[in-house]
Amino acid sequence: MLTLKLLRENPEFVIKKLAVKNFDASEIVARINELDCSRRSLQLELDNCLAQQKQKAALIGGLMKEGKKEEAEAVKAEVAALKEQSKAIEEKSETNNNELNSLIVLLPNIPCDAVPEGKGAEDNVVVKMGNEIPELGSDAMPHWELAKKFDIIDFDLGVKLTGAGFPVYKGKGARLQRALINYFLDINTTAGYLEVEPPVMVNEASGFGTGQLPDKEGQMYHATADNFYLVPTAEVPVTNIYRDVILGNNDFPVKMTAYTPCFRREAGSYGKDVRGLNRLHQFDKVEIVRIEKPENSYAALDEMIAHVEGIVKSLGLPYRILRLCGGDMSFTSAITYDFEVYSAAQGRWLEISSVSNFESYQANRLKLRYKDADGKTQLAHTLNGSSLALPRVVAALLENNQKDGKIIIPEALRPYTGFDTID
Repeated sequence: MLTLKLLRENPEFVIKKLAVKNFDASEIVARINELDCSRRSLQLELDNCLAQQKQKAALIGGLMKEGKKEEAEAVKAEVAALKEQSKAIEEKSETNNNELNSLIVLLPNIPCDAVPEGKGAEDNVVVKMGNEIPELGSDAMPHWELAKKFDIIDFDLGVKLTGAGFPVYKGKGARLQRALINYFLDINTTAGYLEVEPPVMVNEASGFGTGQLPDKEGQMYHATADNFYLVPTAEVPVTNIYRDVILGNNDFPVKMTAYTPCFRREAGSYGKDVRGLNRLHQFDKVEIVRIEKPENSYAALDEMIAHVEGIVKSLGLPYRILRLCGGDMSFTSAITYDFEVYSAAQGRWLEISSVSNFESYQANRLKLRYKDADGKTQLAHTLNGSSLALPRVVAALLENNQKDGKIIIPEALRPYTGFDTID
């Protein structure tokens, strides 16, 4: 979340920058600053009241020793009155702070200067393209037909077992999933990312720390009996490893990678754009997370983009990298680059990764800090990226590599799959 210091000292800057995300922050910012002013005034009033209590309470013992019982009783009455006054101030302060906290979490992160203005996906900027788009014959099939033909993914069985958006992977389809997960993890760990295996359920504090709560309750599966949430991405548990942590100046960079199944209730609209693997309620994803000093976070972002690009290149998939406009960015991101691969049989681009810098927004919620070279406590910067989300990668691999009645497995994956073709 944004800091009170920024909101207090630069309210017009915040309002102007959030307009890039098509968010009108004027009323919220004005009310936050009113409440912040009240907060500081009430704290001063409380401090003065408590100081008086302490001062007067110290007099009572001396007055009693001097035999001045009536004066001591009078001072006791004054202390009792001051206690009631401080209690009333504390209650007023709690009400004030509750409203302040409820409003500040409604403000999204400020986009950085490189973020283009725009309303939606049509305003995103393509910054790079790579690998050639294959030319398929007229008999080319979309991946959901290929999955049925080769009996590697069963969407109907998933509906029987759970519901729509929960496919069952079978045979070489299941082995392809496992191969991709291991391949992505191996590339990440070779690049210096520490592999972790986190829980796939998190508590409310973890959801708040990375910004999923209170913004995305409707998109998360909620185990109400225990008040746990199924993770929408490994970013949530992995980043929260460092919640309430103060890092040392020499602890950077922090680089972690994790595989988890991911769960998202929203599955989009109906139609061809959500058929097959295009959008699911449960899917597999490998994630990379970094924690950096502020002055290094944008260099780290560039490294992460290059890292993800290297993975996509190695699979031979046609891809493009987009810098998201303000209207298409997430609530918590300061800047996001999306990777899309071309699905040749569908004739459309499919998102497979988002790489984002959150700057200090998540760190402020997480209370994730570090001590700089001067021993001063600062907020760290957090970053994360998909490396990669599997469903649309699989969709593109199946469609783009269909040839002579079989699916050709990319060479980089063959040591992991143990087979060269699906037929």
